[in-house]
Amino acid sequence: MVSHLVNTVRNVVGIIGNVISLFLFLSPVPTFVNIWKKGSVEQYSPVPYLATLINCLVWVLYGLPMVHPNSTLVITINGTGTAIEVVYLTLFLAFCKDKKKRLKMLLVILVELVLIGILAALVLTLVHTTERRSMVVGIIAIVGNIMMYASPLSVMKLVITTKSVEYMPFSLSLASLANGIAWTIYAFLPFDPFIALSAAAVVRHILQVHKENNSSKKRDQDRDESSLRWSVVVHGGADPKKTVRAF
Repeated sequence: MVSHLVNTVRNVVGIIGNVISLFLFLSPVPTFVNIWKKGSVEQYSPVPYLATLINCLVWVLYGLPMVHPNSTLVITINGTGTAIEVVYLTLFLAFCKDKKKRLKMLLVILVELVLIGILAALVLTLVHTTERRSMVVGIIAIVGNIMMYASPLSVMKLVITTKSVEYMPFSLSLASLANGIAWTIYAFLPFDPFIALSAAAVVRHILQVHKENNSSKKRDQDRDESSLRWSVVVHGGADPKKTVRAF
């Protein structure tokens, strides 16, 4: 009875995680609509999509029944994510006018596919239990997650530098946070250390971005107040009472 309830809750949370993850995978659609309209990728970088592709492929491998049984929801969302990233990268290649950049992208994609093929072959032939296969692929999947969430660090830097979350919309950050929480809950029903660590890393990443942004705003506000007080002292005139009141 308890086991059935746990499985039901796990499936519900997993489905919620799938829906939120799908929203996140589709979040770059406006970017590619813009690329389509302009007929050029301009200064957009393919790195986030390349990183997400390899990450999804590793998690698809992790979710296979012969690697980690009872992980259908892991396969469904990461399989969908893989297909979406392939579409993004295809559009990127089609509208990229820089031949060297296109060649580099194709080489990276080829290397990713070869690495996944080698990993799958080695794991399925040399490792003979699902527990050990889960451990090997799970560790690599965590590394892949770090790559995927490190790839948009330029956005994080931009958020902190400009002291604005304009380049990381609140809705997207909230969805990422909710996604991380959903998969963290999923990972504890029953406990899956690799999904739990990956999901927790997502939550920490989002919270850190907004913490840094808020800290930056506070430092800027304190600096402005200090400058204002100094300005009053310097330009306050001959009346000493004004200077005293400024503090």
